[in-house]
Amino acid sequence: MKSPLAHLFSALVICGSALVGYGVWYVAISSESAVAADLQNWIDMKTESAGRIASARAAMVEIAADETIVRNYFVPEADVVAFINDLETRGRSQGATVNVLSVSKGAESVRPTLLFSLAVRGTFDAVMRTVGAIEYAPYDLSVSGLSLGQDAKDTWHADIRLLVGSVSASTTPNTP
Repeated sequence: MKSPLAHLFSALVICGSALVGYGVWYVAISSESAVAADLQNWIDMKTESAGRIASARAAMVEIAADETIVRNYFVPEADVVAFINDLETRGRSQGATVNVLSVSKGAESVRPTLLFSLAVRGTFDAVMRTVGAIEYAPYDLSVSGLSLGQDAKDTWHADIRLLVGSVSASTTPNTP
């Protein structure tokens, strides 16, 4: 049988070996845990970045749609004929006749404009409704001059000068 001192010494060696082994494994696992935490932080950062990119893309699509809506309020230089046809149609729908007397480009300023001179003929009610329909049309326009007169008993005329917001033909919408 061995002496109790030998048992104590063996127990201390085994306990010391276990503590050293625990320390070595603790350091190894701690370093791997730090690597895993860094990797998780990198993944979180990339996920957050991807979320911001997706949000920005969605905002760009919404902004492009809003830009198209806003651009529809302006008359492109190339679509003047379609705008004139729209004015004439508005007059016919109210029972009046709309004649475009002149169209010209406005003075070059911060924003391009078109100047229209119109003559509206018909009954008083039809002329006034047509003037209102033109004034409140879904375009960037303002009435810069209006004169109203009576031609005959039931025939009236209105001379209208319009200032219409325009966009140049070279301007194209920015779509993503």
